[in-house]
Amino acid sequence: MSPHNQQGGSSERDLLRAGAFGLGVSAALPSFLNRVAEQETKKILEGKEEKHPNRILVVLELTGGNDGLNTIVPYADDAYYRVRPTIGIKPNDTIKLNDHFGLHPAMSGFEALFKDGQLAIVHGCGYPDPNLSHFTAMEWWHTAVPHGNELYGWLGRFADENKQTPVENYIVNIGPRQSRAVASAKQSPIVFSDPKKLGRAGTDAQQRVFELYGHPYETANRSLDFVNTVSRTATAGAALVRNACAEYRTMVDYGADSNLTLDLKKVIGLIKAGLMTRIYYVSLPGFDTHASQAPTQNLLLIYLADALRGLMEDLERIGRANDVSIMVFTEFGRRVGENMSGGTDHGTATPMYIVGKQLKGGFYGQPPSLTDLDNGNLKMTTDFRSVYGTMLKEWMGFDDIQGVLKGDFPLLGVFA
Repeated sequence: MSPHNQQGGSSERDLLRAGAFGLGVSAALPSFLNRVAEQETKKILEGKEEKHPNRILVVLELTGGNDGLNTIVPYADDAYYRVRPTIGIKPNDTIKLNDHFGLHPAMSGFEALFKDGQLAIVHGCGYPDPNLSHFTAMEWWHTAVPHGNELYGWLGRFADENKQTPVENYIVNIGPRQSRAVASAKQSPIVFSDPKKLGRAGTDAQQRVFELYGHPYETANRSLDFVNTVSRTATAGAALVRNACAEYRTMVDYGADSNLTLDLKKVIGLIKAGLMTRIYYVSLPGFDTHASQAPTQNLLLIYLADALRGLMEDLERIGRANDVSIMVFTEFGRRVGENMSGGTDHGTATPMYIVGKQLKGGFYGQPPSLTDLDNGNLKMTTDFRSVYGTMLKEWMGFDDIQGVLKGDFPLLGVFA
């Protein structure tokens, strides 16, 4: 039986169902086959003009739960030193940003961004009734639906609504596996760590889907044509990514050659190559600092601050600094008090960071109290979905943020 038989035998349907999660490049494309007819209809409605079609959103995940209190240091608050007599950052060591808060001394890169008005710091980010499990907390940050059960990620849902048909390289996720945040019903995220090894990954069943569906011609079956489109998009995108990363060169200093530095150079290489990518997703792991926090966090914050400063300088060099903003988050902060191992345990509210040339730099949101605590943890003062909504509406120019975020959250005015 021809693989493009209009009726499609049961074995073909089973195979397609088994392989649907392999249609992305080195990543799983969420199952969409039961919505193909709806998506095909929506293609006709394509053509909504985007307010900012050249703007790009880079999302950086600090995996493990970064200690926000030792990142944005409340050096003028005596309560901070009472509960952190060993690991607290001393006032003389703090890079002071105002008369109350300063940066960890390793973050000279952030100091430069702040002085240039390119860094916004959002206090006390979290959500009601927080969860202290890495897996659960990160799932809720990825889906933007705390205490819910959502299949697709917040960035994937945004991509689905902002672009109704598959677009080559619309989402690029640099990492060993696809983040739940970019899981999409319509787009096929390109996921890779090493661009030289970029290609399709999947089970035997999924590989057979690649062979059956991905042909350059149309069939009489609109559902199979949709699958063909996604498959061809993913294949073409892989070649573009490999070439763009291989050809990019820069003399800009990003600091030490950490994994984050190397990943951000891949991002800017793809931006310079003119890909249609609107969303880039990268991560920096290692922030679960239960013991000996000081040296570990010090190194990670050097990587973070220097790499983002380098990225902004490099974007300026290639003439795209006005088109890119970066949002930085972690799945939770740490407890206010230090533990007996020179570290901190899982906590709750934590700062988020936005970097970009077109924002209004400074502090946003209400700083949480260090004395009015919830069982030793900070009380959330800014719902993290307010930051998400700010990035989607104020930066990307997308209006239906309530539909994507499943609720109504006040915007911060960072880009207003």
